[in-house]
Amino acid sequence: MPAFRFEASDAAGRIERGLIDADSPRHARALLRERALAPLEVEPLQASVGAARRSLGARLRTSDLSLATRQLASLLSARLPLEQALDVVIEQAESRTVRERFAAVRAEVVGGQTLASALSGYPRDFPEVYRALVAAGEQSGDLAGVMTRLADYIEARGALVQRVALSFIYPAIVTVVASAVVIVLLTYVVPQVIDVFRQTGQALPFLTQALIVASDFTREWGWAVALLLGAGWVAWRAALRSPTVKLAWHTRALSLPIAGRLLSGLETARFASTLSILVASGVPLIRALEAGAQTLANEALRHNVHDAIGRVREGVSLARALSAARRFPPLMVHLIASGEATGTLADMLERTARTLSSETERRALALTSLLEPLLILVMGAIVLLIVLAVMLPIIEINQLVR
Repeated sequence: MPAFRFEASDAAGRIERGLIDADSPRHARALLRERALAPLEVEPLQASVGAARRSLGARLRTSDLSLATRQLASLLSARLPLEQALDVVIEQAESRTVRERFAAVRAEVVGGQTLASALSGYPRDFPEVYRALVAAGEQSGDLAGVMTRLADYIEARGALVQRVALSFIYPAIVTVVASAVVIVLLTYVVPQVIDVFRQTGQALPFLTQALIVASDFTREWGWAVALLLGAGWVAWRAALRSPTVKLAWHTRALSLPIAGRLLSGLETARFASTLSILVASGVPLIRALEAGAQTLANEALRHNVHDAIGRVREGVSLARALSAARRFPPLMVHLIASGEATGTLADMLERTARTLSSETERRALALTSLLEPLLILVMGAIVLLIVLAVMLPIIEINQLVR
C-alpha cells in the first residue's frame, strides 16, 4: 500500500503533519476525514522524498542510518515480519527524514519488492555497500544477522573517523586563536603603542621597525590577503572537479611525509572493513570490490581497486591485484594473501581493518601530542617578539633619561 505525506487541520484549527497508508490520494483524504481531520495537502511520499533529495541537508545522516539499522536488526532478530519491523522503525524515528525515507521503503516492500530493491531507489541515503549486504542477507535468509553486522560496521566506521578528527580539534582551536590574537595585536594594539615612539623622533630598533612594517601591511593589505586566500580556495575547489587534477592531487597526497600515511591508513582501514563484512556475508568478491571502491574518498586508491577488479576477473589473486600499484600497505597485502591461501579471507580482512585502525589512531594521537606543545611554543615566540619590539624603545628611553 503506498504511503502519503499529509497536512491536515483538526476541529480546533491545529495543523497536523504525518504519514498515512492508503490506496490513493482520495482514499488518504477519506481516512483523514474519518479521523476528524480536514486534509489540506496530500501527496505521494515518493514525490515528496524526491523533492527533499534535491534540497540541501535532506540526506540521511550516518548516525540516523546507524540507529535505524540497529533497530531494524533487533526487530528482525525478534522474528518480526519485515513490514512490521519497518513500521516500528518509522514510529520510533525522531527525524522526519528518517520517517519519510523508511515509509517510502516500506510502501515499496508492501508492494512486492525486496528490501534491497526498495533501498536502491535512494542511493544517496543507502550506499552500495548497504544495499549489497541487504541483498546478500535476503538471499541467504539471514537478514537479521546481516543487519546486525551492518549496524556494527556503520558504527565502527564512523567511530574511527570521529576519533581521528577529534584528535585534531585542539590543535586547530589553538591555531585559530593564536592567529586571531596576532591579527588583533598587529591591527589595533601595536599601532597605538608605536605612535607614541614615532612622536619622540628617536631611532627605533630593527625589531620595532620590522613590527611597524608588519602592522602597516596587516592594516592596509590584510583584506587583500584574505580575499586572495579565499579566491585561491575557491579556484582550488573548482580545479579538483577535473578528474585529472583530482587524481594527481590525491596521488601526491598519499606520498606526503606524515599526512600521507594517516590518509592511507584511514582509507585502507575503511576499505578492509568494508570488504570483510561483504565477504563474510556471502557477497561475491567482484561485487564486494565494486562496493568497497565506493567507500574510498581517495581517487588514486579507487583507481587501484578498479584496476584490481579487472585483474581478479582475469584470474589473478586479490593480493597480487592490489599490490600491483604499491599503494596499499604491505601488511594488508600479506594478510590478504594469507587469507586467500587458508580460506579465511574475511577473517584476515577484519584483522587488517583492526590493525590499521589502531595504527592510524595511534599515529594521529602521536602527531597531535607533538603539535600541541609546538603550537604553544610558536605562539609564545610570536608574542614574545611583539613584546620585545614594544619594550626595546621603552628601555632605550629609560637609559637616556638616566
